[in-house]
Amino acid sequence: MNFSMSQKAREYLNKTKKFIDEEILPIEDDFWKEVHETCDYSDWTTWKWPKNLEILQTKARAIGLWNMFLPDEELGAGLSIQEYAHIAEQTGRSALAPMIFNCSAPDTGNMELVWRYGTEQQKKQWLAPLLNAEIRSVFCMTEPEVASSDATNMKTTAIIEGDEIVLNGRKWWASGLGDPNSKILIVMALTPDTSKGKHEQHSMVLVPINTPGVIVERMLPIFGEIDAPHGHGEVSFNNVRVPIVNFIGGAGQGFAIAQGRLGPGRIHHCMRCIGASERALELMIDRGMNRVAFGQPILHLGGNMEKIAEARIAISQARLMTLYAAWKMDTVGNVDAMTEISAIKVIAPNVMQNVVDMAIQIHGGMGVSNDTPLARLYGSARALRLADGPDEVHKRVISRLELKKRGYALNNIKKKEKNPS
Repeated sequence: MNFSMSQKAREYLNKTKKFIDEEILPIEDDFWKEVHETCDYSDWTTWKWPKNLEILQTKARAIGLWNMFLPDEELGAGLSIQEYAHIAEQTGRSALAPMIFNCSAPDTGNMELVWRYGTEQQKKQWLAPLLNAEIRSVFCMTEPEVASSDATNMKTTAIIEGDEIVLNGRKWWASGLGDPNSKILIVMALTPDTSKGKHEQHSMVLVPINTPGVIVERMLPIFGEIDAPHGHGEVSFNNVRVPIVNFIGGAGQGFAIAQGRLGPGRIHHCMRCIGASERALELMIDRGMNRVAFGQPILHLGGNMEKIAEARIAISQARLMTLYAAWKMDTVGNVDAMTEISAIKVIAPNVMQNVVDMAIQIHGGMGVSNDTPLARLYGSARALRLADGPDEVHKRVISRLELKKRGYALNNIKKKEKNPS
């Protein structure tokens, strides 16, 4: 395996680190304070972003720190997944940084999806303004009525009627639904076809947010905090009609496309988790060495020095595993990297949650307030253990692949259990 970076990738990485340290971190606290003071949590329709977002985006774009996630040399930076992973780690040090570089979820996954599978018209209409940060997008997959850890349970339908697609159903945890700049939804829905297998009956559909029948029901809080002005919301589709050309990749291609979307996105999420863990560790050390109790720095009390070591070991392990997964995706593709992709999706958010929890404990009451980024980071880590598939689903994927290596198929095991010989 090879984790080396090209000269171009190293230049992007160094510029990203410098920009975050000099432009983003110094204003981050004031930025989120302004969000809390100006966004009315009872009325998401009034939300807006502070002016500093556009100011910093303009600065970043001017020096080429823009759409770095996209492996297209003309539209993005043209980096490999493994090379961009190092940059994603740096952006994880700030909740604001991914947006500044136009590299934030769910837009990155949605942009890559349209870039890979969209028609020229779809690219012109939606990809171009997304790449320019003129608009933002939403991804709608999870549903409140079913166990969404099994996506074949999906009840929202996308039925073909003549030259239209008719959508009915309800989605929730639709990230970015409250964003004032969100203009397009990518909706995964059931397109029933009895002639096909269960993984060939779902479709991805482009739905403009202002289409009649699209109703944003509410924003959903995470641990009591509504993520304004981005928002995670619940949305219903009531006889929503869009042209049949709004299918991405064609009817029944939803699952195949989802794997192409979620693979790189999981690398991005996991490396941002590692960057966030590194920042939490820095904050923990600084707080622990500058607060005195019982005559000595609190870092020297209660086994806290061992916690620093445990955090370092865990972060370094998670980083290596994630870079390995990225390298395998670059060299052998998503399918052959499935074990590693699922493994990091379990490892990285758990490491982040544990390290941030250690840092909160060192900070005492301050750690659970909004005076540090720790409470926000903890909420993100815990939510990521559910997003893009819960830990248990990824462990099941890994287990099935390990059994397959030994010649066992899970379906055969179930049959033997039902009909013991």
